[in-house]
Amino acid sequence: MTFLKDLRRRSKASFRTTDSSSGSNGTVPTAKSTSTLNSSYGSTTPPSSVKVNGSTPNLATIKSAEISPPPIPQTRPHTVSNHSNRNSVIGLLPSGSSSTVRNSAPINPNEPRITSINEGSNVYQKVIVVSGQIGPDPAARELDGSLTIYHEQNGQGCPPTSWLVSRSYFKALVYLTPGWNNLRLEFSSPSLSRRDGQPMAFASDHRIHHVPLNNTPPLDLVILLGSDSPGTFDAVPERISAEGNDLGVAIRKFRMAAHLWQAFTSEQMYRNGFGRRCFRFEEEWQMSTLSQRDMLAGKMKNETKVHIVRTERTVAELRDIELAQQYTDAKNKGGLFDIAKEAVSKYFRMGSGQKRYAAVMLLDSHWDKDLELIRGHAALGGSSNDLSLAIFGSHALQSYPSCIEEVGSAFMDCKRTDTNHVANDCNECGSSWEAANIGIGAHLHEVGHLFGCPHQEHGVMLRDYTRFNRTFMAREPYSTRTKSQGLAVCREEDECRWHRLDALRFRVHPCFRLPSDLPHNPDESVAFFAVENGRLILKAQTGIAFLEIYPGADRVGEMCKHWIDYARIDPRTGCFPQEVCVTENDLRSKISSDAKKKKLAIQVFSGAFGKVVIDDFAQLFNRAQSTSIPDDRNILMRRVSQSVLQTSKLRGYRSNKLGNGGLPASQSIEVVLDTASKQTKLLRSVKIYHDFAVDGLEFCYEDGETQLFGNRGGSPGGDEYLLGQFCQFCLRRND
Repeated sequence: MTFLKDLRRRSKASFRTTDSSSGSNGTVPTAKSTSTLNSSYGSTTPPSSVKVNGSTPNLATIKSAEISPPPIPQTRPHTVSNHSNRNSVIGLLPSGSSSTVRNSAPINPNEPRITSINEGSNVYQKVIVVSGQIGPDPAARELDGSLTIYHEQNGQGCPPTSWLVSRSYFKALVYLTPGWNNLRLEFSSPSLSRRDGQPMAFASDHRIHHVPLNNTPPLDLVILLGSDSPGTFDAVPERISAEGNDLGVAIRKFRMAAHLWQAFTSEQMYRNGFGRRCFRFEEEWQMSTLSQRDMLAGKMKNETKVHIVRTERTVAELRDIELAQQYTDAKNKGGLFDIAKEAVSKYFRMGSGQKRYAAVMLLDSHWDKDLELIRGHAALGGSSNDLSLAIFGSHALQSYPSCIEEVGSAFMDCKRTDTNHVANDCNECGSSWEAANIGIGAHLHEVGHLFGCPHQEHGVMLRDYTRFNRTFMAREPYSTRTKSQGLAVCREEDECRWHRLDALRFRVHPCFRLPSDLPHNPDESVAFFAVENGRLILKAQTGIAFLEIYPGADRVGEMCKHWIDYARIDPRTGCFPQEVCVTENDLRSKISSDAKKKKLAIQVFSGAFGKVVIDDFAQLFNRAQSTSIPDDRNILMRRVSQSVLQTSKLRGYRSNKLGNGGLPASQSIEVVLDTASKQTKLLRSVKIYHDFAVDGLEFCYEDGETQLFGNRGGSPGGDEYLLGQFCQFCLRRND
């Protein structure tokens, strides 16, 4: 009996657990940390809170691998972990332990906390940027140190990486694999150590869910070379001896820069309330280069493909001074864009209607010291037929990071630019980190043009990319451009950003679709009707996303300063109103007082990236934009207040014209259906005359009369559909 009682007491202690309801969303109930300063673990590392395949023994093996900067701690410091629901640290001890699961403890004041992305969030790209702080209140104790991120996902995770912590703030890049990613963050600082002087680390865990996208058009990465190009780029001798400047290095650097574009854009879209949506890249199974350790180990992974395209032009032709965009007297500054368009179209074998998007690096760009200009370089972006291009030179490529481990050092490298070998573009690249900003950021500016963004008042589409580094770094070094010391802490308000209008364009662009979006509707058109009382009705099947207002001489589609945003900030549904009513007063209330009396033009965007431009809002309401129903087409209107009958004329309001009427013998046709004014008129059927396109519509009434809209071309007699019979056809734009 004594033995049974003792066993019963042990059983009660062993099976006392917390309520599991707190882990209803796929999380594991958490426990109070046992690894505190006064814990019984002493100087040993406490049992891991991560699952067995990501436990401490595996992490120790990973850390033992040899690698150059940034430095990873050779001996893992004593870890003080606080397992809270906020950080979703799994407080269960390894299998076989008889310890109990306890309630959450107060947050450790030195625990790293990710604040930019919620626990369990879905992310759609491979590399993301995260930011956070040490403890609940960084201002209470400003600590400098380093943050190490450990990531293990069935052997496919990225090796540990270290990141700078400045005054208790940090930023880091995280490599994700499909599915759940368990991250362990460990913070250490010279200011925090044990009594024996040994370093101490404070840890927290975070889970992120990566969902790869495969059903949106990709942004292709292309390196363009001359027919006789050796495949090298400008670099100083020290760089060439240290890392090389051949095509392989160029591919790695361009790939890493593209992932910085992606991480930056995804974070910006999230801040604008549109979820973590972004463009995707085409991938292939290849040797991994995003991680330096993976590359040295020859590990194979599914990573972004960089297409190598050779033009039919020689290097000398590409470097012709007449093609150099920065040469004031150049006769063909857009020539490199045309060369790239021709080469990329031929490489991808594009057919009619096959839309492609490509970011192109001109590898044969070269700094001409004698003329002080960059040959073979142009910064251009835009669309030509079905191909959207963003081209940029390779003159700053030497300063780019080639892997995640090099991002921190690249954006902290103050080595001065040697203009004997490389360019100081626009005199804004006085040091290596500033050259990386200009090269990566200016190419992203052209990618913005590729996706339909014009120049804006601020942001990437102006020249705010001179601050591009601040998105990824907690601290900024000395700037030769501003001749001042950089920021001690790079906060969100200090960062470069996409303009709100850029984010709105991305929200409705097909390359930025998410699985949670509504099914794609191919009808991108916007219709408008000017009706009574100065009201303009805007309609679109995919919804009205936003409209831009241009007063006076402001050029439509360039540097918009006033707009109306109809986006509903809900990334789960992403709905836009299908019908919107605006008046001139509504529009003028958005502009400055000095432009109140100027002509107004507007540009309206649908939820499928379609748009329509109205050059003069007031002209919509003149007599020419409406038509009076003939006098014999009167109806009886009952005036409720007097209960008497009186006749009233109808007016019809014209919508925007369908198509451009560019075909030979095109003519404008307008038909007012008899059923609009005659209550006794009964529509019986509709005949559609067509061949490969619609030639005309004929409306047939019960009394034998008909009304023809268009002509009776195409198949003789047309196809007749009785009223109520299902009929669906598509009128293509511009036909």
